[in-house]
Amino acid sequence: MKRLVLLLKIAGALVIAGLGLYVFFSARSCIEERRWLALGPIENHPVRIWDVKFAKEFNDKNDVQLEVAQAIGIPPVKNREVAEGLKSKLVKLEATDTYVIDSLTHSIPYLIPSAKVLLDDIGRVFQDSLSAKGLNPYKLIVTSVLRTEEDVANLSKHNVNASENSTHRYGTSFDLSYWRYEKIPELRGRPYEDVPPEYLRATLSQVLKDIHDQGDRCFVKYEKKQNCFHITVKR
Repeated sequence: MKRLVLLLKIAGALVIAGLGLYVFFSARSCIEERRWLALGPIENHPVRIWDVKFAKEFNDKNDVQLEVAQAIGIPPVKNREVAEGLKSKLVKLEATDTYVIDSLTHSIPYLIPSAKVLLDDIGRVFQDSLSAKGLNPYKLIVTSVLRTEEDVANLSKHNVNASENSTHRYGTSFDLSYWRYEKIPELRGRPYEDVPPEYLRATLSQVLKDIHDQGDRCFVKYEKKQNCFHITVKR
């Protein structure tokens, strides 16, 4: 009996000690969390950022892009209903961890599969490049994708410089804003410090130059008035 009582006392002491340790470390964790949140925004530590000469590096002519787009893309479609019926030839774009789709007013979010792969690769490399340069994470913004004949007609009413024979009609092209990006929130709530848009543009331009200079993946055109890079897949 005495031995049983002794064992019960020891077990009770262990339980109490365990609860004490749990309370101690829980309280310590809360304190650390408060301290962590009180440190302020996560700062950028930029390194190795250089800018590309856009007009010089990204000047692939429309007629060259158009020839490839007509060869590997879909035939121009009349409207959105027709485009949505081409699911075997087109992939619908959705927001990902690396890019978002802008409020498209004169295009619809569809690309041929190889163009979608190219966009995914650009988004992934852009994120990796930001991290390597000590910059906080941002998503790219896709501003224009597939244009139907109706889209082209409506766009021409608002933009006299809009091309009726754009590569956007073939599902091979997309535009990426070089001034606007979407900030990615930190999961634990600690705010990120803003990255200057010039740094983001420079980083994106480096990514596009590296991919473009591979020679067999894409065309890139710097669109100054539209504040975007116009990108067409090659294969």
